[in-house]
Amino acid sequence: MQSFEYFCRIPTESEKYISRCITLAKKGLGQVSPNPLVGCVIVHNGRIISESYHKIYGGPHAEVNAINALDDHEILKDCTVYVNLEPCAHYGKTPPCAQLLIEKQVKKVVIGMQDPYPEVAGKGIQMLKQAGIKVEVGVLEKNCQEVNKRFLCNLNHQRPYVILKWAESADGFIGQSKPIQISGEKARQIVHEWRTQEDAFLVGTNTLLIDNPQLNVRFAKGRNPIRIALDFHLKSEAQQLHFKDNSQRSLILNGIKNEISGQLEYQLINNTQVSTILKKLWELKIGSIVVEGGAAILNSFIQSGLYDEIKIFKSKQLQLNNGVKAPFIETDPKSELDLGDDILISY
Repeated sequence: MQSFEYFCRIPTESEKYISRCITLAKKGLGQVSPNPLVGCVIVHNGRIISESYHKIYGGPHAEVNAINALDDHEILKDCTVYVNLEPCAHYGKTPPCAQLLIEKQVKKVVIGMQDPYPEVAGKGIQMLKQAGIKVEVGVLEKNCQEVNKRFLCNLNHQRPYVILKWAESADGFIGQSKPIQISGEKARQIVHEWRTQEDAFLVGTNTLLIDNPQLNVRFAKGRNPIRIALDFHLKSEAQQLHFKDNSQRSLILNGIKNEISGQLEYQLINNTQVSTILKKLWELKIGSIVVEGGAAILNSFIQSGLYDEIKIFKSKQLQLNNGVKAPFIETDPKSELDLGDDILISY
């Protein structure tokens, strides 16, 4: 356990600016997947003179955006560049950032964490050092890993980052035979914010047929997620559903056919095992998903152990008395947040 003095100590200069990089990096959430979230701060004589972040997949990286925001590039020779993730060393959709920093002859580069991506993995750091640039690595490393937990999960496990989410009544039910609103307004706003941040939202057959979810963004600003439904036997084939309205990309995972019509895609899978679902989504380059329900698919993910977070909106007042029981979680929650009508419990 860390000492009281540890938590009360004054952050170092490097920690202060890497913390700012992390704050900037988060602005790219939902925009750059499957790329990592990266922020960059340029400091001259103890003052930030430019900062930016990776804004959109395929677009300029954080370092490029921060440098391009400067009128005078000559000043970079006397600047320290802070970045939460190692500058790339390879040609992808953009040229290598490490090479740009070398060309600009920056004085020093402070890096939060090394990039585990095989094409980089220390090569950017090595390039900078060989060019005579001072390099500091490993500043607020755990914080940097947390902000890029999706990216790290994708690399380490070759699957999307998985968040299980549901709303349950005060007496532990998540639904009945007809659609019912369990959580309050604040919870709804938070969920719609999540929809702008994660790549996709996944529901099972019963939720698709009973709730006919829209899974779009209406109470926040940002892009709609990819809608995914697990309907192995295509029970929804004859139904008029929001999934089929061509308003956003929608996938129906099934055991019958592969077919694409506009933004509706039928994707063939061999079985309904969680590992099979995640393998298919990984092949489709989906970096993160929120599993919304119902109970069967949530329980299958819990039993498989193939998930990373659980988010539960538990109503303070609403009693259903009967219906579909909420999944059971054996572990203690990581945090609880009072939302007024509900409590957001995180695992």
